[in-house]
Amino acid sequence: MITSGSRRVLFVHAHPDDESIETGATMAKYAAEGAGVTLVTCTLGELGQVIPAERAHLAFDRDGGLGEHRIGELAAACQALGVTDHRFLGGPGRWRDSGMMGTAGNELPGCFWLADVAEAARLLLAVITEVRPQVLVSYDARGFYGHPDHIQAHRVSKRAFELADGLVSKFYATAVPKSALAEAMALLADDARGGQLGGVEFSRVESVAGLPFGTDDANVSTQIDATDYLEAKLAAMRAHGTQIAVDSPFFALSDMVGRKALGTEHYTLLAGPRGPGAGPDGRETDLFAGIG
Repeated sequence: MITSGSRRVLFVHAHPDDESIETGATMAKYAAEGAGVTLVTCTLGELGQVIPAERAHLAFDRDGGLGEHRIGELAAACQALGVTDHRFLGGPGRWRDSGMMGTAGNELPGCFWLADVAEAARLLLAVITEVRPQVLVSYDARGFYGHPDHIQAHRVSKRAFELADGLVSKFYATAVPKSALAEAMALLADDARGGQLGGVEFSRVESVAGLPFGTDDANVSTQIDATDYLEAKLAAMRAHGTQIAVDSPFFALSDMVGRKALGTEHYTLLAGPRGPGAGPDGRETDLFAGIG
């Protein structure tokens, strides 16, 4: 039996802020329970779109410096989540943000999209060998919503998992069930705050089909009830002030589409033993389920 003190989980994310948006509540929950939580971030997010006007000069097409600034945002987010072990893959700035698919950033020298997967996987394997996590979490093959760096993070994580040769027991991808998205969108539609998030105008989409992400419910294997840690997640999201506008419980990214922050986070098991499930969906309720 793996006790809480011997549990170790490694999260691999593409940019600063991904960890908070997609897995923040889970990370805070396991950290608070005494598990070892390690975060590896693959880029500095240099090409992110800056939301607040007072920080606009940091953008890559202005004065620059966004990547360096986001190092500080990420440190503050980790503190809010109770995560004390964070590393940049290969060191800060080893690979650059690649930008959205089909943009010029995909061809920039040193961008993560062009990284040698074998080299990056070896660097991630070194972290795995040091930390010895039982569980590895990243993205699915489409990078959750098609961002080149998310896709590459999946490829690198998958290869490192294979190279670990059994050292890591389970490999997960982040997921958001389409049913949960629909429920959140209904709440947002009923909200009366007048189209503002953190003082910034936001927009709405009419249906889940209008979003570039979302997982078919049947493909979701695991749900982690971390609602007690939603405030920690929201605090971490606020720390990423250049990228996220937050008006609890809603938030928006640079696309300014309003979304609801979720305290229950979902995953798809890509490899390893599936543990016992609970509830009508039969989903795991623990990332470590099924590990002896």
